[in-house]
Amino acid sequence: MPQINWYPGHMAKSRRLLQDQLRAVDAVIELCDARAPLATRNPDLEKLTRGKARILVLNKADLADDAETARWISHFRARGLTALRFNSNGGKTKEILARIGEATRPAVERAAARGIKKTVRLMVIGIPNVGKSTFINRLHGSGIARASDRPGVTRSNQWVKIGPYLELLDTPGMLPPRMDDQDGARLLAYLGSIRDQIMDTEELAGSLLMHLLALRPAPVRARFKLPEEELYAEPQLALEAACRGRGWLISGGRPDCDRAAALILDEFRGGKAGRITIEPLDGQGGA
Repeated sequence: MPQINWYPGHMAKSRRLLQDQLRAVDAVIELCDARAPLATRNPDLEKLTRGKARILVLNKADLADDAETARWISHFRARGLTALRFNSNGGKTKEILARIGEATRPAVERAAARGIKKTVRLMVIGIPNVGKSTFINRLHGSGIARASDRPGVTRSNQWVKIGPYLELLDTPGMLPPRMDDQDGARLLAYLGSIRDQIMDTEELAGSLLMHLLALRPAPVRARFKLPEEELYAEPQLALEAACRGRGWLISGGRPDCDRAAALILDEFRGGKAGRITIEPLDGQGGA
């Protein structure tokens, strides 16, 4: 697959806005995708928010393998991070709110010592398409922040009042200016954190199929009706096999690879291919 790089102009502006707003917040909530918890973390955001209390939320946990998510949470907690799983589309908010209370208690107590009932403010950060706006909407209880399953929808910072003394700042998704780790960039592309329009989606979908087959062969073969035990030497062959299996054909019985690519990416991102963690902890060498 060709080199993947995507850094729209608005992201540089978003970085400056984030730096300006950091002084106004008491803590930071960082969202990553539970299906690829390391690849979907931007090291630049970690550097920018250093010194602030931080909560790491492995979002979209309902789409990831539960056992893998538990391993990742243990991994992050062992490194001193407050980490927990969440499903923004239907998860309970009690644990999140409790962690917010713990992270901001020192600031609240300092204000109380001066006779002030403090309004706690947190910034919600992450790369594109990890579900920041949906997360905020879940805590708010309504669709107050604009949400989409496409990257780059949130273009400006937006304060959202969650309760009488709690406000969250929704921020645009930010990728690193350079993607030196192309394996990680490919995982971002699979998840839709990078715009499909900048890539060859047929190659991307075929590559995704091969990746999923290596991780969870049985449910993936069943979903895309792929022959048992057949291996594929290149993405195009896997894509064409899925076309034949699912009946995605055009005149003359030829594979409709364009349609197949869109459907395979959509079905994976929506969890229809099963709950699969595409970045298992064991594959990270203890990173």
